[in-house]
Amino acid sequence: MIGRQIIRRFTTSVVRKSGNEYDSGARPGSNLPFDITNKYKLTAYFILFFGSAFSIPFLAVRHQLLK
Repeated sequence: MIGRQIIRRFTTSVVRKSGNEYDSGARPGSNLPFDITNKYKLTAYFILFFGSAFSIPFLAVRHQLLK
């Protein structure tokens, strides 16, 4: 019983010190791989990401028609 408490206390302190746990004081979007503070850059990312996926069927049809 005491061994479990010691192990639990040790593991929670290691997790807390490791910095991998969710930081409740972090700003929104800090865990994303891109910056969301610049709205023009974010808009360009969205257009490129969704536009490229949207255009694939049209490019495939064009390719088949030109064959």
